[in-house]
Amino acid sequence: MKRFVEGEDRSQSTLFPERLDDYVGEDNPVRVVDVFVDELDLGGLGFSRVEPLATGRPSYHPSALLKLYIYGYLNRVQSSRRLEREAGRNVEVMWLTGRLVPDHKTIANFRKDNGPAIRKVCAQFVGLCRQLNLFADASVAIDGSKFKAVNTRDKNFTRGKVKRRMDQIEESVGRYLHQLDSADRQEPSHARTMTTERLNSKIETLKDEMQRLQKLEALMLATPGQQISLTDPDARSMATSGRGSGMVAYNVQSAVDTKHHLIVAHEVTNSGSDRSQLSSIQLVLPPYLMCLVVGQAIEPRTPQNRTSNAIQMLPNFPVVFVVAPNHQYYLYWLLNTVPQYFSYGM
Repeated sequence: MKRFVEGEDRSQSTLFPERLDDYVGEDNPVRVVDVFVDELDLGGLGFSRVEPLATGRPSYHPSALLKLYIYGYLNRVQSSRRLEREAGRNVEVMWLTGRLVPDHKTIANFRKDNGPAIRKVCAQFVGLCRQLNLFADASVAIDGSKFKAVNTRDKNFTRGKVKRRMDQIEESVGRYLHQLDSADRQEPSHARTMTTERLNSKIETLKDEMQRLQKLEALMLATPGQQISLTDPDARSMATSGRGSGMVAYNVQSAVDTKHHLIVAHEVTNSGSDRSQLSSIQLVLPPYLMCLVVGQAIEPRTPQNRTSNAIQMLPNFPVVFVVAPNHQYYLYWLLNTVPQYFSYGM
């Protein structure tokens, strides 16, 4: 192994082992997470179990679980099971949590039980960014992104999907009945008996499925939007750019600082379109910010009278920028029609 960089012998004992702190650089982002969480008033923000109970098994402090949650958010590790694995093998997480390895159920319950408090932590972070003058330019970019929900497409039902499934079942039942008629014309035999029993069993299964779909249809028609998701009731089926690649998801409206790319505010909706979402994101934006609309927040192919009504719903910011690639002609029409809402367009 000469002339190669060699590692240390795994069986070699050391008298003074290295500190865990030596593995985390001074400019590592986890140090910012550690200081930020330690300075928060978790009890005032609404986190539960900040004070330990007098009896029972000791619990994890909310600060350790919050640090783990923020680390997963920064590194795109959303799964509680993956966070559990990272806590046992990732040196950064070991440093951040003090080598604590909470199980995935504890991590999932922490997120479920402290949702409003975590939103307040996001607001505290935005306030910190304002103190550091990271939002000095006072302009943000707003756009929507679709986040896949924990709900398969097979467990999401719309009026069209239920009708298609019912038509498929009726077609299958008709095909099986035709096969039964063909079997009845055959000579009695063991094979004929087995075929008849198999087809009757399939027909009964399809009838049960038809009854289930009829119940779901009644429940779906009574739901706002006439759509129902069985696993995640709030999720909705949304179309994506690819043909036939729709998914059951949420539409997250995010406002991002144009200079430092920091998320200023966000709002989760179950509307598949970005239109009419500017008024909702306005409610959570700081009042000193201007608005930079990215993408086709207002549909260029919408008739002009409907577009004028949609413009009235734009947030009341000092300046509104509209960016619509390949639709410059439409922007020129907007600027000439309602110039009071815009001071710049591209």
